[in-house]
Amino acid sequence: MSTSEMDPSGPLHAYWKRVLRLTVLLLTVWFVVGYVLAILLAPALNEISFLGGPLGFWVAQNGAIYVFWILVLIYALGMNRLDREFGVHDDED
Repeated sequence: MSTSEMDPSGPLHAYWKRVLRLTVLLLTVWFVVGYVLAILLAPALNEISFLGGPLGFWVAQNGAIYVFWILVLIYALGMNRLDREFGVHDDED
C-alpha cells in the first residue's frame, strides 16, 4: 500500500469513511426495527390494530423481514454507486 493511499485526506480514506457511514446507518435501522420495535416495544404496539391483527406481532413477523430486504437492496445499490464514484467498481463487459 502506498503512502498516498494511507493518507487520511486521500481517496481511499474518503471511500472507507463513506462505506462505514452507510453501514452504520443501515445497521442502526436494522437494530431499531429488529430489536427495539419487534421486541422491546411489541407489547405497546400490540395495542394498535394493523391489517386485522396487533401491530407489534405484525412488525415482528412481517415488517422486520420487509425492512431487512429493503436494507439489503439499499446496501447493494449504495455500494455500487460508491464503487463507481471512487473508481473501484467491477467492469461489466
